[in-house]
Formats: sequence, structure tokens, C-alpha cells
Amino acid sequence: MTMTTAGVIFVLTLVAALVAVYKPFGDYMFRAVAGTKQSPVERGVYRLVGVNPAAEQTWGVYARSVLAFSAVSILFLYLFQRVQNHLWLSLGFDPVAPHGAWNTAVSFVTNTNWQSYSGESTMGHLVQMAGLAVQNFVSAAVGIAVAVALVRGFARSRTGQLGNFWVDLTRITLRILLPIAVLGAIALMVGGVVQNLSAGTDVSTLTGGAQTVTGGPVASQEAIKELGTNGGGFYNVNSAHPFENPTTWTNWLEIFLIFLIPFSLPRVFGRMVGQNRQGYAIAAVMGILAFASVALTNVFELAGHGTVPQAVGAAMEGKEVRFDVSNSATFAAATTLTSTGAVNSFHDSFTSLGGMMTMVNMMLGEVAPGGTGSGLYGLLILAVITVFIAGLMVGRTPEYLGKKIGSREIKFASLYFLITPILVLVGTAAAFAVGNNSTALNVGPHGLSEVLYAFTSASNNNGSAFAGITVNTTWWDTALGLCMLLGRFLPLIFVLALAGSLARQAPTPASEGTLPTHRPLFIGMVVGVTVVLVALTFLPALALGPLAEGL
Repeated sequence: MTMTTAGVIFVLTLVAALVAVYKPFGDYMFRAVAGTKQSPVERGVYRLVGVNPAAEQTWGVYARSVLAFSAVSILFLYLFQRVQNHLWLSLGFDPVAPHGAWNTAVSFVTNTNWQSYSGESTMGHLVQMAGLAVQNFVSAAVGIAVAVALVRGFARSRTGQLGNFWVDLTRITLRILLPIAVLGAIALMVGGVVQNLSAGTDVSTLTGGAQTVTGGPVASQEAIKELGTNGGGFYNVNSAHPFENPTTWTNWLEIFLIFLIPFSLPRVFGRMVGQNRQGYAIAAVMGILAFASVALTNVFELAGHGTVPQAVGAAMEGKEVRFDVSNSATFAAATTLTSTGAVNSFHDSFTSLGGMMTMVNMMLGEVAPGGTGSGLYGLLILAVITVFIAGLMVGRTPEYLGKKIGSREIKFASLYFLITPILVLVGTAAAFAVGNNSTALNVGPHGLSEVLYAFTSASNNNGSAFAGITVNTTWWDTALGLCMLLGRFLPLIFVLALAGSLARQAPTPASEGTLPTHRPLFIGMVVGVTVVLVALTFLPALALGPLAEGL
């Protein structure tokens, strides 16, 4: 069997599995977020934090709850790292430097999980488990909660209520993320991923010293990571490490877990608005963009564009031989199409056009299918922009799911879309303007690509990186931390504001002039608008980086 044939089978079985779970798992998540029954554990959580689960919130209160929870989380995680040398299971590590602690705290609370350090040689077990791993769950739950609040905005009318953030956060964590993480961890252990607190790991080759530390609870952390909630990993080489990803089978399972929640969320959307076909339309947009990305990334990597790859017949630099080129390319596409950020190969070593695809995936806004929750609300924003453009073309007031898209709504949608490109492009320009591009391993177009990738990853809350750039400095930790912070919470505020505006509207009956938003025409329009907007925004930067390198 050739590498190409094996890669095609790998992708097709993955697609088949995702199609098979779309309805049952989507229905399960719908029941989790829309149900009214409370478990004893949930009631205990509500009493502990002093929340009335029956009380709903306006978009402003919901947003303040999200921001307050996240602010406290950042402060706690920062302090946790700064005093880790006094904590149990610290492994004798020193406190994390202030700029590194700031960057890591912001990174994990924003569900970016960017790490500018080697996890196994910097963080003790307690910080890893009680600090970083907790945020892997709750930061992902925040994203899903905001997506659910936006869908309620479409589903409800003549009300300012969008649900209760604390109830959503608790239910999503306990009913969705924890159970799937446990099952995923068990499956990974069956596949050979270790689960222990005492697997000796020599990190001298990574740190230049002779220190030996013990491994962490790898299987459970890996399951959390591959649910799309964690770009960071205990080991510096992430899912390329045999303790985290030992076989092709576990590689397939990790990609499946990456896609599981975001690809099933459109089913939740369809159920909540009472039209399953609307969910199928959104899922179709996600699928078209994702399949195109996976196919192009595989084509560029298997073609081995470049002098050396063509001479040796394959682009194997930076890839694990047990995964081959195709499985590595598929993993790279999956991890950058979502906000996962995990890697099983070094994107910095990809061919110029293959590396470009990993950046383009993030520049799309990570909507195919995107992060846990953030992918759905990002694509719904693009759907709003699409119906607005379509309405202008025919001279009719735009409508989506019976809600008019007026000046207020399109302003929120436009501001959402513009924030990330501003952060990416201004951040990249600032790095070169003040001379901090010198930390890139390469010069010329590839050096630009390394810097551009870093700001694209941070601003889109992805967490992966071109491995050639050194970012563990005060300037980089501060700048990327700001991009992660603003790239997460400013769009989130506009999403909730849009949800509040939609929820207050009275439903508009469909008429002969209403654009059907469940048919192939609309699906194609959303795909086209997404690609065109990204091309207009980022093509000049890509032309100076990966495209110039490819030429």
C-alpha cells in the first residue's frame, strides 16, 4: 500500500466516524445544555458559588460573568506558578518567571495553551494538574457556553435573557467535557499512551543539563488536549512523543477527538433553533472548508515541493516515521483548523506551501470546524455577514432565522471579524519594527513566516507554533499574551452583544424574498465569503512569507 493510498483511507475512515457520531453526540450535547434537571453534584456547585440556577442573565450580565470568571482564573494561575517551589509535587522547580507566568496564565485561560517553555522541565505536577489541566476544561466550557448563548439569541424572541453562565459552565464541564475526557483517556491507554506519575523521562537533551524528572498523567492530559481544549502538552515535542501518541491508531483517535465536539455542535444549533436542516448547512460549510484544507495540505506535503524533498523523494524533515507524511499533514490540518494547537510534527519543517496551509487554517478564523464553541459562533458570525451581503445585492433587509440583520447587528459582526486580523498584522509589524524578529531561526521569507505564524496562532487562540522561533523572552511573552487576551475576549463580547440584540427582536415571518439559509446556494455563499474575506485581509502578508518562499 502506498503512502498516498494509506492517507486517503485514513481520512475517509475519519470522515465516516464523524458522520456517524454527528447526530447521537450532537443530541447528547443538546440535552446537556437545554435540559432542566439538576444532578446532586451540580446543585452542590451552585450552592458553593452562590448561584440561583433558575435565574437567567441579560447579555451584559452574562458577559461580565465570563470576564469575572476569566480574570480570577488568570490571577489564580499566575500566582500558582509564581509560588510553585513552595507547593507539593513541585519536583524542585523554581518559580516561573513573571513574564512566563503571565503568558501561561493568559494562554490557558483563553484556551490557547501556547507554551513558550518545555512543560516537563518547568512545571511541577500540582501546577500541571490543579492549574493547567483545570483550565483545559473550564476555558473550553466558556467557549461552548458563549456559543450556546448566541444560539439562544437566534432561538428566542422578545426577551433579553440568554441563560445563566454559571449553569452553562457547570453543565458543559460535568456532562460533556469530563465524561468524554475520561473515555478518551481510557481509549488512549489501550492504544499505548502511559498513565502514571513516575515514568522517568530524561530531559537533558532538551535542557542541556543532566536533570531527570518524572513524567505526568500523560493519558488524561492527552485526552483533554485532543478534545480541542489544549494546545500545550506535558512533553516539549507534544503528540510527536511516543508516550503521548505511540501509534497510527492513537494518531487517528486523537484527530477524531479534535474534531468530535466542534463538528457535532451544529447539531445542537439545529435542535435549539428548531430546524435541523440549519445545523446540517453549518456542518456542510465546516466540512467543505475542512476537507479542502486536509486535501491541500496533503497534496503540498506529498508532492515534496523544494529542492531537498524532491531530491530524496519525500518531505520527512520534522516528521515522525511512524506517522509518515500523510498522517502528519492530516494532523497538522486538524490542529490548525481547530483551536487545539497540538502537533505531531514540526510545522516549521513543512514545505513552504504546506506550512502556509497551517497558517491559512487559522486565518480562516478557525471555523472549520474551529474550537470548542468558538468555531460555531465564529461561523455563525460569517453566516450573518453573508446574509447581509446577499441582502444588499438584492435590495432587501437581510434576515437570518427570522431575525433582521440591521446596522446594530452587522456592526457587532464586523467588529468581531476585524479584531483578529488587526492583532495578527499589527503584532507582526511591531515585532519587526522593534527588532524582535531576531529570535526567529531563519531569515528572509521563512523568518517572516515564523513571526507571522506566532501572532496568527496567539490571536486566534490556537497554541501551535513554527518551531524555529524562540519566544520565551519578556517582549514576546508580553506581546503574545496581549494578543491572546484581546483575541479571546473582545470577540466574545461582540458575540454576546449580538446575541442580546437578536433575542430582543420579534420573529420576522419568512416570505418569497427570504433567502433560504439551508440550501446549497447559501452554503456555497458562506464558503465563498469566508475565503474572500481571509484572502483580502491576509494575502499580502502570505505573499511576503510562504508564497515568496515557495517561488
